[in-house]
Amino acid sequence: MRVIIVEDELHNYRLLRGMVEKLRPDWQIVEWFESVKSTVAWLESNPAPDLIFMDIQLTDGISFSVFDQVNVTSMVIFTTAYDEYALRAFQVNSIDYLLKPIKQDKLQLSIEKFEHMVSASNEKPESATDYKELLQAITSGEKKYRKRFLISGATSYFKLDVEDVAWFYTENRVTTAVTFQGKEHVIDLTIEKLEEQLDPDLFFRTNRSSIVHINAIRKFENHFGGKLILRLIPPLDEPITISRLKATEFKEWVGK
Repeated sequence: MRVIIVEDELHNYRLLRGMVEKLRPDWQIVEWFESVKSTVAWLESNPAPDLIFMDIQLTDGISFSVFDQVNVTSMVIFTTAYDEYALRAFQVNSIDYLLKPIKQDKLQLSIEKFEHMVSASNEKPESATDYKELLQAITSGEKKYRKRFLISGATSYFKLDVEDVAWFYTENRVTTAVTFQGKEHVIDLTIEKLEEQLDPDLFFRTNRSSIVHINAIRKFENHFGGKLILRLIPPLDEPITISRLKATEFKEWVGK
């Protein structure tokens, strides 16, 4: 794999390069850049690398401006000191982002995700990232919520919009999204991470293993012990039960 690193701090570059060389000694780190200008100039005149590690804040501006000036076909892993709260808008379909200081175990997971995407298809997935939206979220501090997922198929990738998902459930540590059309898609996130990234006005964590969309609720019924039984669209073989402790919160949520 041919890799470039875009990072404006020498110390951070050396740390990242050292970890990459340790984890993947057969990879070739071909260049290092400190600015938007030098990155654009190189990308315009050289074959695209397989992977770019890119810091968000560079010496001459935000790195997203690179994408306004040159067509980037490489997969990208962003590195940043911005906190995760601001970056929930940025569950990118590039590959991933790494928070500084970068941990080797997190880097390992990002590299493995990249390798899985490469091995799953000879085609690079189409990017659905809105870099301007991400920049706005970072600079304003406004909390954004996930809008879509990148779904990996046998030979290709496709986009699944959050608004099309009726509910999520987890079983044997596998999280699945069920659409309003009844189709199921495996999601590479835990139910806990999903809860953080979904708009709480639209989605409710009903129990330890499921999250439902407000438009998926056909009706709900009182059950013994103060519990509630949900009837969903599309229908489930087994209805979802909400505990007595969450019943009041659920009713308030539905009635907003």
